[in-house]
Amino acid sequence: MLPECQLLGTLGCHLCEVAEGLLMPFVEHGLLVELVDIAEREEWVEAYGLRIPVLRRCDNGAELDWPFGPEQVAHFLR
Repeated sequence: MLPECQLLGTLGCHLCEVAEGLLMPFVEHGLLVELVDIAEREEWVEAYGLRIPVLRRCDNGAELDWPFGPEQVAHFLR
């Protein structure tokens, strides 16, 4: 079973859109991904502003910073 994840990004972020597209095959196979806009909280902007997009596992808090590809995501989800 795949862990639930969050994709941290913000509106207008081209790389975030690319990351969303990259995650779609995983979503089609059961991955649940919540899109989180870091602009909603100042501490998120400070922590992630230069790192987005970031894929974060909800179960253990592990984070995968951009750039990542399908192979890195598959390994990250194991």
